Amino acid sequence: MSLSPSLPELVCPAGSLPALKAAIDHGADAVYIGLKNETNARNFPGLNFDEHGAREGIAYAHQRGRKVLMAINTYAQGVDITRWTRGVDQAADLGVDAVILADIGLMRYAARRHPDLRLHMSVQSSATNYEAINLAHELFGVQRAVLPRVLTLDQVRHVIEHTPVQVEVFGFGSLCVMVEGRCLLSSYATGESPNTHGVCSPAKHVRWEQGPQALDARLNGVLIDRYGAGEPAGYPTLCKGRFEVQDETYYALEEPTSLNVIAMLPQILATGVAAIKVEGRQRSPAYVAQVTQTLRAALDAAAHEGKRYNVKPAWQQTLGKVAEGAQQTLGAYNRPWR
Repeated sequence: MSLSPSLPELVCPAGSLPALKAAIDHGADAVYIGLKNETNARNFPGLNFDEHGAREGIAYAHQRGRKVLMAINTYAQGVDITRWTRGVDQAADLGVDAVILADIGLMRYAARRHPDLRLHMSVQSSATNYEAINLAHELFGVQRAVLPRVLTLDQVRHVIEHTPVQVEVFGFGSLCVMVEGRCLLSSYATGESPNTHGVCSPAKHVRWEQGPQALDARLNGVLIDRYGAGEPAGYPTLCKGRFEVQDETYYALEEPTSLNVIAMLPQILATGVAAIKVEGRQRSPAYVAQVTQTLRAALDAAAHEGKRYNVKPAWQQTLGKVAEGAQQTLGAYNRPWR
């Protein structure tokens, strides 16, 4: 395992204490966690951290020289923003290495109330250009920005060349048809947006209905998918459902697939990114362990082998098994048009 400062940090998801330990034990440089409420964008039942679990996880990581980042990356609601500001206060009190924020009002609060607390700009901020990132740096002292997964590699490089702020990009995990931070589909169907309530398919709106021939998955009454006998049934996410369009039924908005950049790691490293992020706080500790271990090996190989770097078949097989829909893509990094 290499944790060389010349390499980008490998930032891995931790939706639970076992997942946090799995990430640390398998080579993550940093993990990102959230609190058990709507202040984070993975607000699923049974996930995330209370204060006791967060303290234990932070101690586990820090004892091993790794970092913990706290995602408070939904948008504070005007009726009561104290839950979000308390989250920032709690993150500072816990001693996290940075908070990941989307709401510029929270950035302002954190910068004024906790000037020594490191601020990262969440992908939920939808900052796709260096002007937006530089403004957050000038106003609030933001030190890292997580770029949305809609930019080509040349666009990522262009951002890096024009900002003093560190840049973090996604390397593996589920994709979203929306520009992060601008999802409206869930709000339309359920009245609860992932940008405000922290989950695109709130569990209380999910219903499974077993019929004589098929299993229906519904979100607030909307039929998302219908699974035949023996067909694997996924969690009903609105943008990744199969819908009937002009007498054809298919993934009309987006197919379930995972971003996987290990084939392009040398090119990504050459842009000067500060960190490579894995999506998946809602996934299991086993997923976290497998993806972290694989990306750790690939990152180290890309850094040390240079032009001799080759993707090992075992890496692709491992990632293929945990990819959403068993499909993988290079996403916008391999966009053939400009």
